[in-house]
Amino acid sequence: MAQQAYVTETDNGGSGPERRESGLRRLTNRLKGLAAGWRGDPRIWRRGIVLAALAVILALVMGLHARIPNAIGNLGSLTETFLPWLGLCVPVLLVLALVRRSATALIAVLLPAIVWLNLFGGQLSDKTGSGGDLTVATHNVNADNADPAGTARDVAASGADVVALEELTTAAVPTYEKALAGTYKYHTVQGTVGLWSKYPLSGVKPVDIKLGWTRAMRAAVATPAGQVAVYVAHLPSVRVKVEAGFTARQRDKSANALGEAIADEPVQRVVLLGDLNGTMNDRALRAVTAQMRSTQGASGSGMGFSWPASFPMARIDQIMVKGVEPMSSWTLPETGSDHLPVAARVKVDTSAS
Repeated sequence: MAQQAYVTETDNGGSGPERRESGLRRLTNRLKGLAAGWRGDPRIWRRGIVLAALAVILALVMGLHARIPNAIGNLGSLTETFLPWLGLCVPVLLVLALVRRSATALIAVLLPAIVWLNLFGGQLSDKTGSGGDLTVATHNVNADNADPAGTARDVAASGADVVALEELTTAAVPTYEKALAGTYKYHTVQGTVGLWSKYPLSGVKPVDIKLGWTRAMRAAVATPAGQVAVYVAHLPSVRVKVEAGFTARQRDKSANALGEAIADEPVQRVVLLGDLNGTMNDRALRAVTAQMRSTQGASGSGMGFSWPASFPMARIDQIMVKGVEPMSSWTLPETGSDHLPVAARVKVDTSAS
């Protein structure tokens, strides 16, 4: 007797498109069920008034952040430093509005969502471009760095033509000089900041940012595409004091002095590298940000947060330009510092643009 073969076909729920269609159908049905549960309930407009008010306040804080006064503990600058993170409140309010079954709160949540997207939505897209003729990098190496040689090698491995280092100590400078000597023929150290370059330097001088010691400098770099004035700066840290809250008076004073120096720069092409201890949204840096462009905002991908290195929450390490075109910007891997290095590719010769 001939044996009969039986083939059992396992039902896997259909093909990929069929499963997606089925999932979409289930989601649609659930939404219809939710809407049906809300329909005819007049309380959906009365519930969630407090949530709606919180959403409006959040939208006002983000949209009018420049009007938050600094008189009390520099609250305005503190808000602006971590402004992007306020967007996390939007999904929280959305979930609470759904739980409360409040149409009023749901509509109100649209306000902060729109404001946040208007402020930061452009940074969600990848604006990285190709080309450029000069790569620069900057890194606050941390005075307490236990591996300065390794940090120097990591930064040099980025392929940058010009590297700025901040928070250099007298004891660590020889280590950085030795580790970078093979890649960078020219360098200068002024106080606690330094500049290493593959191209000749001239016009090197410290920049007075009203601290009493040197934490900023200027040098002209003779790149193959033309001369560029490069500024390296490490603005004072922002402090939190019990009696005064969030204070940044010395940082703000130094930022104004740095802005004046850059405004008086005779070279048309300018690049600023450094730890500014403030974000591009911080009004205290307006003397600088009003005349320069951030490479991250113009040609980066994402927020480009650089501090703290273990869990970056703010972009306080900046590469800013004037008279040159930013092409791409990125953060480098973590080193022995509490900051991430940041790098950018710029076009110095813009005559062909």
